[in-house]
Amino acid sequence: MSNNSNESNNESTTEADINSLAYAQNLDRNDPLAAMREQFSIPKQADGTDEYYFTGNSLGLQPKLARAAVIELLDSWQARGVKGHFEGEFPWLPYHEFLTEQVAEIVGALPKEVVMMNSLTANLHFMMASFYQPTEQRSKILIEDHAFPSDHYAVESQLKHHGKNVDDNLLLWTPRAGEDLLNYQDLWQIIEQHGDEIALILLPGVQYYTGQVLDMQRITEVAHARGIKVGFDLAHAAGNIELSLHQWQVDFACWCSYKYLNSGAGSVAGCFVHQRHVENTELNRLAGWWGHDKSSRFKMENTFKAIPTAEGWQLSNPPVLSLAAVRGSFDTIKLAGGMPALRKKSLLLTHYMITLINIELGEKIRIITPQDPTERGCQLSLMINVAGLDGKAMFTALENKGVTTDWREPNVIRVAPVPLYNSFQDVYHFVRILKECI
Repeated sequence: MSNNSNESNNESTTEADINSLAYAQNLDRNDPLAAMREQFSIPKQADGTDEYYFTGNSLGLQPKLARAAVIELLDSWQARGVKGHFEGEFPWLPYHEFLTEQVAEIVGALPKEVVMMNSLTANLHFMMASFYQPTEQRSKILIEDHAFPSDHYAVESQLKHHGKNVDDNLLLWTPRAGEDLLNYQDLWQIIEQHGDEIALILLPGVQYYTGQVLDMQRITEVAHARGIKVGFDLAHAAGNIELSLHQWQVDFACWCSYKYLNSGAGSVAGCFVHQRHVENTELNRLAGWWGHDKSSRFKMENTFKAIPTAEGWQLSNPPVLSLAAVRGSFDTIKLAGGMPALRKKSLLLTHYMITLINIELGEKIRIITPQDPTERGCQLSLMINVAGLDGKAMFTALENKGVTTDWREPNVIRVAPVPLYNSFQDVYHFVRILKECI
């Protein structure tokens, strides 16, 4: 399996050995995170056996600690009523603060730079209220051509909100003809040509369709050299790859918490604002009382005084039931050893899946996700490359055999072996069933 394997390289290991259940079982026996699977509730097939669940890139499975944290909060509400805001081990008033240190570790930030609040697209709008301040000279926003639709809608609506013509002020970074992945030389060229006109670059950390991991550090460096603000949508990056947002000098970033962070559908999202911005309490923002100075918040005065941390962008007291699930999910990640441990196993899982697909299916499957491990996370995006076989029909066939993946138009099956709960045997059986379907 090359030097990415957790087994020593052995020239006597054959393709037949690798493509055996015994090989996968041995990888699981040597996996230090194998027991983490027991921390999750795995959906069942009709016969009572576990599903082969590969859609953590869309909705992560339920951590048992998340369920326990939500029940604990419900019990506190039942027993204390309004006093739950101030009483108990985890009182509700400061509840979001219980998550700060762990989410800072997950995204590579200082605690003062992060806050769990709102939802992803709402946070993007709040960030653009601060970081998209168009002038006569700088009014353009640069995004990628195949951005997640919600991001595209948000950017277009911000342009319109500021009275800017979308066609004149929206720049698109597009893959080259006949290619799926974004090419950096094209981005550098756009920045070189339009750098003095661009107010903001907003890109994904991981492209949702292809699974391509972008070089956020380099993009930020190049953009800042031209005076451009940089933000990232980390929906497919947070909890997936190792991040160093503070060190990379990113201006802002937003992410949801229900994919690789496993906090439940529509759960509270996260936000990062770099230290140099959070300390500027005069920075333009859309304000609400939960972003006001904590010591005077309940004096009910009408002069806003921003908290000099990312909390200064909060609007309202957060939904604590959702935050409880987030707390349980973060505790689960901590139990696993944090992002370095998850990333190490993730690289092994994806490498193993790529190896098996190449051995068993060869040219019948085209993996559009980069082969370079530094340019991919958990997700592999597969295209069926067999005449007469429809990708959507293949997705349905997999579903009928107990394999949960997801489909993205126009023609990609997304498969994400997640290190917290997927095993090497899951990967083995996925490729076996995929071959049967083809």
